[in-house]
Amino acid sequence: MTETAGSRLYPARPYLAASVAVLRGRRVLLAARGRPPLDHVFSLPGGLVETGETLADAALRELQEETGVTADLIRFVGPIEFMDHEPDGRVRHHYVICAHAARWRSGEGMVGAEASAIRWLAEGEMGSLPTTPGLLPILRAAFAIGRDAGWP
Repeated sequence: MTETAGSRLYPARPYLAASVAVLRGRRVLLAARGRPPLDHVFSLPGGLVETGETLADAALRELQEETGVTADLIRFVGPIEFMDHEPDGRVRHHYVICAHAARWRSGEGMVGAEASAIRWLAEGEMGSLPTTPGLLPILRAAFAIGRDAGWP
């Protein structure tokens, strides 16, 4: 099977995405994915980068579209690579997600088609929810950025 128009299955190349760890005091915003892959699993708000859009602009746009939250980006945290394979070895999904840290500006977070649940989690609560692969090191790094900035 090969990639078809409108489908992200069996891609010819990785998809580039951007996400954002929004820090509000000592909590970070997580959203449960509303769509496959990994629907109902918590992750950072984010999505695909559009042609002509910077990673930072994509992260902030996706944050607002998915959750209604606005934030100020602080810096790039690191990449997360999500890939899964069929039993025969074919690549079913492949995303490279560029995660950023940001400071909350406004909005409580809202659920919708892309975010089926919203949680503001403290650093000590990070292991309490099912999360996307590779997320916990990104969250630890984002909290460290917040501490280094002297946030409460």
